[in-house]
Amino acid sequence: MISNGRQIKTHLFGLLCFLFFLCHFLQAQEYAIGADLSFLKQAEDQGITFKENGEAKPGLQIFTGHGYNWIRLRLFHTPPRLPNDLQYTISLAKDAKSRGMKFLLDYHYSDTWADPGKQFLPAAWEELSHQELVDSVYEYTRSTMIAFRKAGAFPDMVQIGNEISNGMLWPDGKLPENWDNFTELVQAGIHGVYASCGNNPCPVIMIHIDKGGNREFTERWFDKFHSYGIRYDVIGQSYYPWWHGSLLDLRECLNWTARAYQKDIIVVEAAYNWTPREYKDTLAPFPETPEGQREFLEEVNRIVLNVPDGKGCGIFWWEPATARMGTRSFFDEEKNVLPVIHVFDRYTRQ
Repeated sequence: MISNGRQIKTHLFGLLCFLFFLCHFLQAQEYAIGADLSFLKQAEDQGITFKENGEAKPGLQIFTGHGYNWIRLRLFHTPPRLPNDLQYTISLAKDAKSRGMKFLLDYHYSDTWADPGKQFLPAAWEELSHQELVDSVYEYTRSTMIAFRKAGAFPDMVQIGNEISNGMLWPDGKLPENWDNFTELVQAGIHGVYASCGNNPCPVIMIHIDKGGNREFTERWFDKFHSYGIRYDVIGQSYYPWWHGSLLDLRECLNWTARAYQKDIIVVEAAYNWTPREYKDTLAPFPETPEGQREFLEEVNRIVLNVPDGKGCGIFWWEPATARMGTRSFFDEEKNVLPVIHVFDRYTRQ
C-alpha cells in the first residue's frame, strides 16, 4: 500500500517534474513523424533484411532517412510469446535514440495485446485487490521507467494504457461501470512516470483512445475523464478508416477536440493496405495499392497539419516493418520499401 507520506512526496515530486517537463516541452516540441516499430528488432534478429531500391539497409536507417523522427514501442508486462518485454524494448529504444529519434513508450499493462475489445490483467496481478492493483501500476511504471533511464533510453512521451476507450486492467478498471477505479489506475501510472524522472525532464503524458472519427464518443469520454482532474498533455487517437469513419469524420473529430480541450493531438495509430483486404466488397476511399496507401497517409497528414491552433502534432503508422509482410506494412514481398516512405520527404528535406 502507498502510505500518506509517500503519496505526498509523490505529488510534490510530480509537481517538480512537471516544471522540468514544461520547459523541455515548450522548447523542444516538434511535429512527430513516427512509426510503431515494435516488431522491427524481432524481424531483423530473425534474418529479415529490409531494402530500399534493392539495397539492404537497417530498418531504422530507412525510416530516419525519410524524415521519421519518433519511434513508438509497446511494452508488455511478462509476454509468454511476443518479444516486447523490458529488455527487448530497451534495446530497440537505445538503437532509435542513437539515430536521433525520440521515443514514445506505450504501456499496455498486460502480458499481451490490450485494445478496446480486451484489456487482460497481467498474470502476476490476477489475484490483486483494487488498491493492490493501483500500487502495482505505480511501482511497475516507476521501476520500468527507471530501467529505461539508466539504460540511456528514457522515453520522451509515455502512453498510460493502449486504446483505453473501454478502460484498462479488466474487470477492475472496465468502463463504463468502473470510472473511479479506472482513473485511479491511470493516475497511478502517471505518478509512476513522474517518480522516475530523477534530474531528467519528465516525459510528455498521452491519453490514447481509438475513436479518431467519432466526435460524439470523444466528447463524452474526455468530458468524463476531465471531471477527475487528472493532468496530462496529449490526446492520442487511432484512425483506421474501415473501423473509424471517413476522412471528414476524422477532420471533424480532431478539429472539435482541439478547440474544446486545447490539447495537442496526435494520430498515434494509422494504417492502410497496399493490396486489397478491407474493401473487397465495398468502395474504398483510396485504392488498396501502393500508391493508394501513399495517398491515404498524405491525406491524413494534411488533416492533422490543419488542426486549429497548431494542435495537430503528429502521426504514427502502426507496424510498418515486421517479419511477416502484412498488407499494411511499408514493404513488399521482396522486402523493398514502398512509395509510402516518401510522404514526408517534402517536409523534411531542404
